[in-house]
Amino acid sequence: MEEDYSTQNFIEETQKEYEQTQRDLKEIDILIKQSAAEVEKLAQRNAQVTNYTRQLQTNFDTLPRQDIKEAYEALNDVQQRLFTMRGQLEKLQSDQRNLERLADLQRRLLELSGGLTAMPTASSRAAIGDQSSVIRVIQTEEAVRQGLVRKMHDTVASSISNFILQAEICQRFFDVNPDRARAELNALKNSAGSTFSNVKDFIFDLRPMMLDDLGVVPTLRRYAESFQEKNGIPVPITITGVERRLESHIEVTIFRNVQELLQNALNHAQATQIQISLDMATDQMLAVVEDNGSGFNPDEVLNGNGRTIGLATLRERTEMLGGELNIQSSIGQGTRVEFMIPISVEEITVR
Repeated sequence: MEEDYSTQNFIEETQKEYEQTQRDLKEIDILIKQSAAEVEKLAQRNAQVTNYTRQLQTNFDTLPRQDIKEAYEALNDVQQRLFTMRGQLEKLQSDQRNLERLADLQRRLLELSGGLTAMPTASSRAAIGDQSSVIRVIQTEEAVRQGLVRKMHDTVASSISNFILQAEICQRFFDVNPDRARAELNALKNSAGSTFSNVKDFIFDLRPMMLDDLGVVPTLRRYAESFQEKNGIPVPITITGVERRLESHIEVTIFRNVQELLQNALNHAQATQIQISLDMATDQMLAVVEDNGSGFNPDEVLNGNGRTIGLATLRERTEMLGGELNIQSSIGQGTRVEFMIPISVEEITVR
């Protein structure tokens, strides 16, 4: 009798979650239509402002610089808004696809559960675990996308708009005021260098090429150096054991885990010192990241605190490779995170 009640309770909860997902899908469909309409309006506005700016070029030499600046600022504003809205639309469309996959998983789970007469089987429990995994993956994916969109909007998109203005000014002043043209060209060069540096950072964060070429140890060393230079935080890194190449999926996991732990220490714990150690033994790899930040309650963090979706995913990612992740932290006492990933003989790559 107790088993029947547990099974029925499980089915009812799953049914509620499925119905909520269906409601979420309807809401997101409305938001997608609204966002698509806004994108279309902004695209039209962008075309109008662009045409107006081109018309100004015919009187560029006689127009006050303030008028030129306002025109390009208007162009920059509408282009940034268009860029943001397109990013939002893409995010909503991605959310819709992920929710559709989640709804399909819930539907199959209900079909499986409908024929049960006892406690959920191992396959049912696995499906429940898959559902929570899907949710975490969706949340983590979208958090990364949002961060990238914000960075692109605040730096690269704005800089490119300024390039247009500076290039136009340089072009107009080449004959009438060479000194002014050189000054504007120098400013353009500096802006381009800064933007190029930002783009390289984006590429490195998304997928550092040296990870494929040189392996995880040199990549971590370079990342720690770059992290220290940009944030002014000492990040010593210690490597013990036999330094070597591993299978690609293991190297990617090690790098992503350490990368995320460094970002957590910086963004959430306000750490002023971070230390990395990597021990590459024969049969396993052990990584430790310690910081002197504000610390937190690990149980609360892993049980639903929104800021740490990444930690739950990090643990799951490690366990999928047969490894373990442990967190030692308390309020005001800093944090120590260590994760172990087993390495079989077949996984060791000699290069």
